Amino acid sequence: MIRRIQIEEYLEGKPLLPLIDVRTPSEFAAGHIPGAVNIPLFTDGERAEVGTVYTRVSAEKAYELGYEFVRPKLSHFTAESKKVAVDNKVAVYCWRGGMRSRSFAEHIESEGIESVFVVEGGYKAFRQYALDAFREPGIRIIGGYTGSGKTRVLKALEDMGEQVIDLEGIAHHKGSAFGAIGQSEQPKNEHFTNLLYWEWKKLNLTRHVWLEDESIHIGRVFIPEVLFQRMRNAQVYFLDIPKKKRASLLVEEYTGIDSDKLELAVAKISKRLGGLRTQEALEALRNDDFFSTAIITLDYYDKFYKKGLERRSPESVRVLPSDTVDEVVNAKILLDAIHPG
Repeated sequence: MIRRIQIEEYLEGKPLLPLIDVRTPSEFAAGHIPGAVNIPLFTDGERAEVGTVYTRVSAEKAYELGYEFVRPKLSHFTAESKKVAVDNKVAVYCWRGGMRSRSFAEHIESEGIESVFVVEGGYKAFRQYALDAFREPGIRIIGGYTGSGKTRVLKALEDMGEQVIDLEGIAHHKGSAFGAIGQSEQPKNEHFTNLLYWEWKKLNLTRHVWLEDESIHIGRVFIPEVLFQRMRNAQVYFLDIPKKKRASLLVEEYTGIDSDKLELAVAKISKRLGGLRTQEALEALRNDDFFSTAIITLDYYDKFYKKGLERRSPESVRVLPSDTVDEVVNAKILLDAIHPG
């Protein structure tokens, strides 16, 4: 049996149906529904050839060429799909829920997979649904200069029962020139949004969610515009922590990191630091004086963050003084600010 389902129905399934993405490897690599397995109907080259024939000759000839490419792979499609299926059920999608997913579904159903669900609208429908989801729920923003331990505070809030989304964790980047150090490779920008949505869909929409204050880009990926605008308009709870305490935390976080990587990161902000301060930071690094390096770089990052904060309306920023980088203490300061007494 082949059945067409809306993306909402698929995403609300408990448990989710096993899922096959039949798009090309490059389409899948750029972004896909998390958890999907790629069994491409065409290679990237084959799809390009079919598209050329469709445009320059006819739809009929393009279909014939497509079948020539697919025919030798039919047994492979069957075998791989049976590996993915659970209880003889599987869902399939392509870009728009068109010919690729329909043809694939018809084949594997004829080969013995009893229940095949074709996602209506395909990956395009998923993308729109994901972007729309970022309009809810309510948002609270943790602000603070670099080195305030905001990611640690997020984790402490989560341990206290709050809803949080760790944007930098999903992006595999800490959001500065030093942000890629010690991180795994960043996802493609499109897939970052998909992974972000996958965490977002776990939220209780009747409750607020905490996020860390960010610029629109985190390394090479970008926060979806609809979410970023909501973040810019949300209340910011700014943890104002002394620079020396923050520098000490940075030393702790970057101790043991390859000095060459740290020097490259300093070089990335050299124009903003200025020649003299850059040389001072590099000299401190080479002398293993990480604290001095942190203090120098914080001169730049504090000014940069302050400019961003000043672009917000003053009433949207609540300053919360703290004399520590202890994440549990600072999480409690945030919660006391929201629920005084």
